[in-house]
Amino acid sequence: MSKMFTFSDHEMVLIFGLLGNIVSFLVFLAPLPTFYSICKKKTSEGFQSIPYVVALLSAMLLLYYGLLKTNAILIITINCIGCVIEVLYLIIYIIYAPRKLKISTLALILVADLGGLGLTLIITNFIVKSYYRVHAVGLICAIFNIAVFAAPLSIMRKVIKTRSVEYMPFFLSLFLTLCATMWFFYGLFDKDNYIMLPNVLGFLFGISQMILYLIYKNAKNKVEANSNEQQEYGDDDGNKEDFPSIVEMKENIV
Repeated sequence: MSKMFTFSDHEMVLIFGLLGNIVSFLVFLAPLPTFYSICKKKTSEGFQSIPYVVALLSAMLLLYYGLLKTNAILIITINCIGCVIEVLYLIIYIIYAPRKLKISTLALILVADLGGLGLTLIITNFIVKSYYRVHAVGLICAIFNIAVFAAPLSIMRKVIKTRSVEYMPFFLSLFLTLCATMWFFYGLFDKDNYIMLPNVLGFLFGISQMILYLIYKNAKNKVEANSNEQQEYGDDDGNKEDFPSIVEMKENIV
């Protein structure tokens, strides 16, 4: 009888860590079309820099966590890459943004990124004992990542209210869900709750976004079609209901 081939926890950590690196790298590259457009038109086109400032802080905190944690080379590699990519995005943004947005973006980088990382370094190096340092940084990363994963709630609310998925691309939601899944299993097999637990929330929000996309991807077209149909035939029947009013009432209930 042949033995069943099984993987050790260490091998599973390596597998999911590598998969997590690949998917995370694709997520980091997702804004490339936006920045290609900015470079081509030589204007920031009203895009906001906040997502890239937040992504840079997240990558820097996780890089610091990986440096403190033992055997965390896969956390270090992807977040090194992430830091470089986000810095490049912000440089391009600052070059082509109007003066007011240049100043506000530089202020955000100074306060959020440099200030946030600096404060974390001060607290963990001068206040927290060395034995608890990795746990303190891991907890900070987990709390910050939970806040980042919760950010799409506003977009999900907008999708429900407008019945439009224009601002919630399906493939970005898919890759974010895959990313959360890979890092959840990495944390599970590595017995790292600071990586595992936030990605449970990331997975749930990602699945919710994809479900919303499937529900509402054609909703706006249906509303417009029904509205056009009513405009065409509504004058012949004074008893027809006002379809847009019904839609508006449903949106207000939500």
